[in-house]
Amino acid sequence: MKTLIRVVAVLAFTAMLLSTMSFAQAPPVRPFHDGPVWDITFVKVKPGVGLKYMEYLSSQWKTEQEALKKAGLTLNYMVIQTESHSPNDWDLMLMTEFKDLASMETNQDKAEAVSTQALNSNDTKMIEGYQERASWREIMGDRLAREIILEPKK
Repeated sequence: MKTLIRVVAVLAFTAMLLSTMSFAQAPPVRPFHDGPVWDITFVKVKPGVGLKYMEYLSSQWKTEQEALKKAGLTLNYMVIQTESHSPNDWDLMLMTEFKDLASMETNQDKAEAVSTQALNSNDTKMIEGYQERASWREIMGDRLAREIILEPKK
């Protein structure tokens, strides 16, 4: 009889412990997950040369972006135009989409080689191009942004 009482006591105690513990507690599910990374350049186009800068974007810049995309180094790119709200505000965003931050950083040397080849360029040509474009626009800043996907990760 003593053994039966001990067994019942142990079972009751175990039941009390088990009710307060959770063995298979699932981690909380976030209602979103991290998406791709965007490299965003904010540009202020100088008065009277907007068409000239857009011609550059639709030729050389686009050629470079397409080569990077074809090489699998970027996912997408876009140009977004808006009105500026002050004399020191930007009016164009140049955006390049990368799979993630790690692949963007890892592939920097490859991206430079692809760009140089796509534009048939060298250091002298690149410097001259930078100087010419500086008379058309002002770079107001750069940002790296991560897209947030508003769905739980699958």
